[in-house]
Amino acid sequence: MDERILITGAAGVVGTVLRRRLRRPGRVFRLLDIAPQQAPGPDEPVEIITGSVTDPATVAAACDGVDAVVHLGGLGPGSGWADVLAVNVDGTHTVLEAARIAEVDRVLLGSGIDVAGHRAGRESPAGAPARPGTYSGVGNAAVEGLGSMYHSRFGMDVVVLRLGSCAETRPAEDRDGTGAWLSPEDAGRLFDACIRHPAPGYRIVRGVSGGVGGALSPAGTPGTAAAPGAPLDGVVADAERFSTGL
Repeated sequence: MDERILITGAAGVVGTVLRRRLRRPGRVFRLLDIAPQQAPGPDEPVEIITGSVTDPATVAAACDGVDAVVHLGGLGPGSGWADVLAVNVDGTHTVLEAARIAEVDRVLLGSGIDVAGHRAGRESPAGAPARPGTYSGVGNAAVEGLGSMYHSRFGMDVVVLRLGSCAETRPAEDRDGTGAWLSPEDAGRLFDACIRHPAPGYRIVRGVSGGVGGALSPAGTPGTAAAPGAPLDGVVADAERFSTGL
C-alpha cells in the first residue's frame, strides 16, 4: 500500500527540497500551496492542490486519506502581525484540526530558529524556551504550542522542526558552523527520520547542519553543540546521525 504524505507550503524552498529528497518507492506526495507549483514529471507520484492553509475546506480535502502531514505553510521574518496571525497561527490550527478529523497519526510542524531568538555564535539548544525577536518567531512559538496541545489532548504524534536557512551551499558567514544553515541533504534525511520514527510523541528537534564548533544543537540532541571538526555537509549524514536521539 502506498504511503501518502501531504506537504503544505510545497512551493517554498524547503517544500521543493523535500519533494525531491523524500521520494521513496511506494511514497506519494500531495502538495498544497497557494503559489504555482511545478507540474509532476513523468511517473512522479505527485498530486498538486492549489489553495491556502487558511481555507478549512481545502485543507480538509488535502488531509483526507494521508498518512502524515508535513506543515511548512507559513510566513517568515519581515512579515506583519496580521499576516502571521492569519497564516502561521490560524493556518496551523486549521491544518492540525483537519488532520485530527481525518485521523492522521503524525504531523511535522515547520518552526524556525527565530523562535528562540537565535543569534550567530550563541548556543540555542533544541527545546530552548521561546524568546522570539520577530513576529514570525512569535508565530512559531504559537505553532509549537498548538502542536503540544494536539499531542496532549488528542494523542497525535507531533514533531516540531526548528529550521535554519535551507540552501545548496553554506553561506560564507557560516563557514565556521556557528550560524544556522541547513543543507538540502540534511533536510531530506531529517524529515525522513521524523516520518519513519515509530513513536516520537511530541518533541522539538533542530534543523541545522553540523559544522565546526556549531553553536546550534543538532537535531534530537538537546543542549549539545555540533562536534568540532564535523564535516560541513554531505560526507557524514548529520541529520540522520543525530536523529537517533529522537
